Parts: sequence; C-alpha cells; structure tokens
Amino acid sequence: MARRTGKFDEASLEFQKRILHSSGIGDETYIPKAIMAQENCATMKEGRAEASTVMFGALDELFEKTRIRPKDVGVLVVNCSIFNPTPSLSAMIINHYKMRGNILSYNLGGMAMDLARDMLQANPNSYAVVVSTEMVGYNWYSGKDRSMLIPNCFFRMGCSAILMSNRRRDYTRSKYRLEHIVRTHKGADDRSFRCIYQEEDEEKHKGLKVSKDLVEIGGEALKANITTLGPLVLPFSEQLLFFATLVWGYLFGRGGHPYIPDYKLAFEHFCVHAASKTVLDELQRNLELSDENVEASRMTLHRFGNTSSSSIWYELAYLEAKEKVRRGDRVWQLSFGSGFKCNSVVWKAMRRVKKPARNPWLDCLDRYPFQA
Repeated sequence: MARRTGKFDEASLEFQKRILHSSGIGDETYIPKAIMAQENCATMKEGRAEASTVMFGALDELFEKTRIRPKDVGVLVVNCSIFNPTPSLSAMIINHYKMRGNILSYNLGGMAMDLARDMLQANPNSYAVVVSTEMVGYNWYSGKDRSMLIPNCFFRMGCSAILMSNRRRDYTRSKYRLEHIVRTHKGADDRSFRCIYQEEDEEKHKGLKVSKDLVEIGGEALKANITTLGPLVLPFSEQLLFFATLVWGYLFGRGGHPYIPDYKLAFEHFCVHAASKTVLDELQRNLELSDENVEASRMTLHRFGNTSSSSIWYELAYLEAKEKVRRGDRVWQLSFGSGFKCNSVVWKAMRRVKKPARNPWLDCLDRYPFQA
C-alpha cells in the first residue's frame, strides 16, 4: 500500500520494511485511511477528522460506562503533542458534547494527569476528564531521511479518556485511587531536548527526527524519575540497600554496578509505555522485570502499536480484560515523551476489577498473550 502511494523510493520502503519486521508490532494496528492516498495527508482537514474519530469514540464509551453526562464535567484536559489546531482539541470536544460554559478546559502538548489532579484539589466536588491522544496522519513523513522514517513504523491511531472524581459519593464505585505522580523533565540538556524533534528535511518534508541516542537518554530520564519515586513506594529495606550502595560508591569509588531496587516489591502491575521492542527490552533489563511484568506492554505494542500517551491506558485495559487487577493491587504507569520527559503515575485498586463489557481487547483476548 505504501508503494502504491508513490510517496517513497525503494530504499525508504525497504528500510521501513526491515524496521517493521523487528518492531514487535502486529498486523492489526490502526492508521488513518488518508495516509495511503497519493495526496498530502498532513492537512488540517485530515487531522481534525482523525481527532474526531478517536476522541469522540473514546469519550462516547466513557460517558456510557460511567453514566456521567458531559455537562457534569467541570475540568477537561486534552494532551496531544503534534496536532494543535485552532479552535483547540478541547474546544472540539466542548462543541461536540455541548459542555457547560464554565468548564475549566486545557489543551496540552505533554503529560496531563498531574494538571487534572491539581485542578481537582483546587475544585472540590468535581469531575475531571483527561483525553490523551496523538494524530498519526498529520505528521506522517514521506521523505528519505531514515531517522525521520522511524516514527512511521511505530506510531498508530489510538486514544484514551479517563474520568477522575473527588466527589465523596464516588468513593465506593471508583476503580482506582491516585497515589503518586512523579514528573521528570530533562529539557535543560540540549541532547535530551533534541532527541525527538519535529522539523523539515532537506526537501522540506515535515516529520519527527529520532536521535540514535534515544534509548540512552530515556535511561537517564528514567533513572532520575525512579530516584524520586523510590522513597515514596519502596519498602524501607530496599530504600536502605539503595542508599547504602550510593554511600559506598561515594566513599570508595564506583566499583561494580549500582544496586537496582526491586520494584516488584512495590507494585503488582506494570504499565510501561509501549514505545518499541528495543525500548521495552531495555526497560525490562534495567528494572529487572519478569516477562509477566511487561506482558501488558508487549501485547499492547503488538496489537495497537505505539499510540503515544494513550499506550499505558491500553495496557491497563489489557490487565482489566484479563481480570488480573484485585483489590489493593498497586499499578505503576511509566511513560516517556519528547522534551525529554519521564512520568510515573501510581494507582491503588479500590476493588477487584471484573472483565468490563466494553474494552478494546475483548474481540481478540483469546489470542493473547501472543508468543513471538
């Protein structure tokens, strides 16, 4: 299909084919139809069409499942890095659902969960909706620069919509309680700032350039993030071992490997951003996670591809569809973004989560976990 569009030469097609074969992504992921047309797909019209498809689809399901009316929502936060039209994506949602006039709405290019939390802390007895998505077609690259062809191979359509509440009456029916949010931003470092960079190539084709140092830079951001998160979630024994290792290295030199705390003692479930097979392999190795710990991430990558900021919610949906989440379980969502930033969100299950009637995995659940 890509060949028929006439947008790529043979060398670019062959390069993308090699990447796809080793990507960990299956054959059932989603892309906008406009991508496979001969015309330019990176238009405002196609961007709005894709945004409407994924955002309204996710929100329709959210309102149906929670029985919350759109007019009941007091805070709306939408995050999308690449596509930011005027009127904004949040304005599109407000217009479509005819939300109330005094709604607190925010349109972000990055991670949104902590803003929603802060707004709920400042506005008692409120509902907040967080919509996380990315527009694939608007940044589809049709040039020859290999570092800019890589995102074509990984990013796919997807969206999540999450309802948060600070109303006392919702305590008994809530699935999770937000425990911690830890954000780390490495944007002050030039190498981190430019490791994922939107620009034009020499022939003026727009796209995302991915640095070959991405995995290393991501590792540095992760290290900074978990250094802050660790004392909040780890048992005291693990904190003590970690601290002792740091002191020993400071006093006697950096011999051997630093002690990596066992985060399996802090969490029952892991939702690690499904960026690529290489990134997941590196995260699994560095955090010493088992295959079961990263199952949700690998299956999400295979079935849905990299859906950007919504990936960690497809992973949580996988755990729920498999009925793995029980009362008291702790869930660690770990995500990354351009800038470069790393975000950790920790949830505690308020009850056993039964298989939902609506879930993106229900039509294929019997085929997973997939054995590569």
